[in-house]
Amino acid sequence: MTDDISARTLRKIERRLIYFCMLLFILNYVDRLNVGFAALQMNKDLGFGPTVYGIGAGIFFFGYFVFEIPSNLILERVGARVWLARIAITWGIISAAMAFVQGATSFYVVRFLLGFAEAGLLPGIMLYFSYWFPMRERAKALALFMTATAISNIVGAPLSSWLIGFDGIFGLRGWQLMFVIEGIPSVLIGIAALFYLVDRPEQAAWLADDEKAWLQRELAAETAAKEQASGRMTLRMGLTNPRVLLITLLCFFLVSGNFGVVFWMPQIIKALGDLSIMQVGALTMIPYAAAVVAMVWWGRRSDRTGDRKWHLAIAAVVGAAGLAVSALPGNPVLSFVALCVAAAGIWSMFGVFWAVPADFLSGTAAAGGFALINSFGTLGGFLGPFLVGFVRQHTGSFTGSLLVLAGFTLMAAVISAMLPPKLVR
Repeated sequence: MTDDISARTLRKIERRLIYFCMLLFILNYVDRLNVGFAALQMNKDLGFGPTVYGIGAGIFFFGYFVFEIPSNLILERVGARVWLARIAITWGIISAAMAFVQGATSFYVVRFLLGFAEAGLLPGIMLYFSYWFPMRERAKALALFMTATAISNIVGAPLSSWLIGFDGIFGLRGWQLMFVIEGIPSVLIGIAALFYLVDRPEQAAWLADDEKAWLQRELAAETAAKEQASGRMTLRMGLTNPRVLLITLLCFFLVSGNFGVVFWMPQIIKALGDLSIMQVGALTMIPYAAAVVAMVWWGRRSDRTGDRKWHLAIAAVVGAAGLAVSALPGNPVLSFVALCVAAAGIWSMFGVFWAVPADFLSGTAAAGGFALINSFGTLGGFLGPFLVGFVRQHTGSFTGSLLVLAGFTLMAAVISAMLPPKLVR
């Protein structure tokens, strides 16, 4: 009977919350990463070199860093429904404003404000899911949700490259039109979130009474077990716990490699041959399709085996190897296949990674801990894209840049292998 209630309850939560939050995050990533496609046209229009573009792509994460922890603490206080809606509406408006940047300074300012507006979205959703999913289901749920990062590129790559082709409509260049059109759905889903989401299981009219009771018992038992093992964790403990700090360092290297790939993927693929913008958009979909399949399978395997540590380390090694092989010159087909392998390895880490702090943090400590991990991790989101641009400008190719990213991802593997078993379960 309990198994029937658990399966029924989790199916309802998955259908009701995961897919909506995936859509929210897909739109978020499209608006965050479409600058990579805009660069194919925008850089020439505005006279941006690789270093200027790399700084602008990465400065987004400084805005994210500044407001990350306060944003997540506000979410815990006012509820996910209101705060996630606020985040989506403001980022949609600012993303559309990217169409009107005039030079390097305005590019930097708008990208910084975009990061400030988005701050707290990912750790906020991670915290929100910890209110709904028991530990044994968490990596699978988070891996399914995190496929949004790859799906956004599968959807966003052809959409962005297609929109750029509509040059001159309303007197706008193609990249300007792309920013405006892709910002509108984010505002709309933010408004929808106000009416669709609920903050806690006890408020969910779409769960039956026995389903609510089962879920509340499961989550309460987990919280009690965490407090028995570690004591009641305060915000300060969530921000200074050695396990949290180690995971934060891991997040930094993971995100450095990840966003170094994401922001430059269209230009990396274009450099493989004489390709049109539409061809670049089509090919960019393929590594992310591989990432979606790998993420879901690897997250389920982590839940089934109960292991987090080695699932993180192995995925990181695969990602680093793929990046290193993709840097080899002279064979564009091999380089592209290696990029697909790298994407599968790197993205496979995300669902497993975010299940780790959720396994031992709760309450305000979880709000602060998730935000701390992601905020310092996102500094890697500045460093990775910046170094790709810097190395490319000084070497004239992506070979050195890809090897730098491989090094970041290999460091993520080393740190994963250093995680003590008790950190995981």
